[in-house]
Amino acid sequence: VSIMYGCNNFCTYCIVPYVRGRERSRKPEDILAECRSVIAAGAKEITLLGQNVNSYGKDLGCGMDFADLLAQIAQIPGDFLIRFMTSHPRDASEKLFDTMAKYDKIAKQLHLPFQSGSSRVLKAMNRHYDRETYLKKVNYAKSVMPDLVLTSDVIVGFPGETEEEFEETISLIQEVHYDSLFTFIFSPRTGTPAAAMEDPTPKAEKNRRFDKLCAVQNAISVEIHEGYVGRTLRCLVDGSDNGLLTARTEGGRLVRFEGDEALIGTYQNLKITGATTWSLTGELD
Repeated sequence: VSIMYGCNNFCTYCIVPYVRGRERSRKPEDILAECRSVIAAGAKEITLLGQNVNSYGKDLGCGMDFADLLAQIAQIPGDFLIRFMTSHPRDASEKLFDTMAKYDKIAKQLHLPFQSGSSRVLKAMNRHYDRETYLKKVNYAKSVMPDLVLTSDVIVGFPGETEEEFEETISLIQEVHYDSLFTFIFSPRTGTPAAAMEDPTPKAEKNRRFDKLCAVQNAISVEIHEGYVGRTLRCLVDGSDNGLLTARTEGGRLVRFEGDEALIGTYQNLKITGATTWSLTGELD
């Protein structure tokens, strides 16, 4: 369910505000009506979409922010789970995290892109927060949601990034302990400020940094996934793959297990029996 369109942030590497325009929020009554409709039709999950969902409502002047919208959707009758993306750290508030913690229907999953662990690079990216602010928000979110599954985006090799600044990104990853990351090597977009920035780092060096970052994160992902083994989790069965059923935990982790395809579209309790870097295996409990 789309809740807003466009973006006002103008990160120096991103073309979105130029091609999709400024932020435009849908009216809350229209969003709530759509959510009620898809729930009545049998939907088990609703994902709220926007380039920066955390700034929802600022252009409406109706006194409702994103946390308020989440709370209203969570109070709709039915057996369903709410997810959302993407969140910008600039607008991620303690009120949002408190709302997520309060309602069982809001998945304890947060995709909060940090992009770089270096405050200098973040300023060059025009991200409107620094390393310390980001860590403070993440630590608060974890304090009110101990089982929070946290994922993020990170860019390696932004123009002018030094080896020391890259290592700041590595240390942030190690401190936060993300469940998984979406990782990118900087790619210039014509028409953005970053495309005109001096970029002296050779491609081979960027590739080396990228490989190191992936190795660090993969080790963390394995460690976290191995911690699921032996636990029983309520999962939504969403499909099949090579003779096995697939399901998602509340935190969005992929689980493969044996079962009848009639289970697709239902919630099932799965005992986790194995783990890899990218997914879990389980059995019906």
